[in-house]
Amino acid sequence: MPASSRQVTAQDIIPDATYALERKARRAALLPRKALRRIALGPHCTFYFECYDTMLFQVQEMLLTEKGGAEQLADELAAYNPLIPQGRELVATVMFEIDDPLRRASILGQLGGVEAHFFLTFGSDRVAAVSESEVERTRDGKTSAVHFLRFPLTDVQAAALVDPAVTVMVGCDHPRYGHLTVLTPETRTELAKDLA
Repeated sequence: MPASSRQVTAQDIIPDATYALERKARRAALLPRKALRRIALGPHCTFYFECYDTMLFQVQEMLLTEKGGAEQLADELAAYNPLIPQGRELVATVMFEIDDPLRRASILGQLGGVEAHFFLTFGSDRVAAVSESEVERTRDGKTSAVHFLRFPLTDVQAAALVDPAVTVMVGCDHPRYGHLTVLTPETRTELAKDLA
């Protein structure tokens, strides 16, 4: 299936009983790829770059856990298919992971509007994140712990993703959360699989 039209469909889903038997092996097979797609940005923020395989796994997990059957499947597909990259883009779930509830509330309370401050750089070329527009992620100056971001790439940026001569970084320039992380060659090779 071309990268520009990847979607999880009902035909991709295996029965819960079969999935339960294969779950451990499927998780083990996906873990190395997920590790390459997990990027820490500063002390509290983690990018999880999504793809068809991570979303298929998530849908199967939700169906197995919640036992909602065909009725649930439609909701899961509607929730997770938008997180699959479509062509010349990268898609990330971004999470602020802070265990202590009081500390989490304090930090998130200082990061209002952070979703407008995430970016990727390809050498000197910068791509601003596009956050989902249908859900407000900042309320009363406090940001959400979870954000969904798209990074639309030009052909030149897509080529730079796999060019070892170009430094590729993910970053945030929010006044209270300024951080950069350089992507490893292994991560870049993995993410390039998302592009059409």
